[in-house]
Amino acid sequence: MPHRSVLVYDGDCAFCTTSVNFIMRRLRPNCTVTPWKFADLDALGVTQQRAERELLYISPPGTVYGGAQAVAKLMLSAGGLWAWPGALLTLPPARWIAHAVYRLIAANRDRLPGGSPACASPADRRPGYGLPDKDADQHQPGQ
Repeated sequence: MPHRSVLVYDGDCAFCTTSVNFIMRRLRPNCTVTPWKFADLDALGVTQQRAERELLYISPPGTVYGGAQAVAKLMLSAGGLWAWPGALLTLPPARWIAHAVYRLIAANRDRLPGGSPACASPADRRPGYGLPDKDADQHQPGQ
């Protein structure tokens, strides 16, 4: 269980990395941010398959929020004006709409600005999968 909330994202996907960097600059959420391949997924209570599929927000008690609800929790953790839309995203029908929009974006992230063909591939089929990452020590966005 983490002592602080953790945001886990797909660091190999250019669209995801760009989005997380934007979030960190603008929202300044109160959490640790890490790509899934540098996270101790077992300790966080999530599978690699789930981490590849969606953004994850893990709270200190170990509750895992994925996709649009991870975004909502991130906004809530940022506080201030960001907490209002974050709270809204946790309530129906906004929650249902956010889920559908998140799935649409996730399914097409390779076609969106900042995306690349690697964003569409499952992690084990991406170029360089399994090779040591030359930037392994620089995995925090915004640094």
